[in-house]
Amino acid sequence: MSVILSHGAKAWLSNPTHPNYEAGARATERVYGRRPDFTREGGSIPITSFIEDATQMNVLLLPVGASDDMAHSQNEKYNKSNLVNGIKVLGLYIHELSKVKGPKPSSCRCEPLTEEELMIPGAFMKGFRCKCEI
Repeated sequence: MSVILSHGAKAWLSNPTHPNYEAGARATERVYGRRPDFTREGGSIPITSFIEDATQMNVLLLPVGASDDMAHSQNEKYNKSNLVNGIKVLGLYIHELSKVKGPKPSSCRCEPLTEEELMIPGAFMKGFRCKCEI
């Protein structure tokens, strides 16, 4: 037997105790009336690890679907109520995220980025909020 890998990506795993996740959990709880379960779904979505690596920032996937949506199947569906609630969660998430206390460029203990480092993809964002401080 031989196995051929036709495509693949690095698996993604993030820290659910990060303030970013806490903001998402509070937003989700306000919309759905209960604290979310962190089920580790979406870890195979390749772009998440690429975005996290490029920006050196924490990435969060917000819930907008249902467990019975049959994602990626020929009978995939999406309820309108999920769209409406997803919009609510996103708005509340941004509101909750604004409450997160974190370093500002002036109080960050990291060394300022050099001109050369600023040319690295994602480095510009690192100057606003360092992953190591949050």
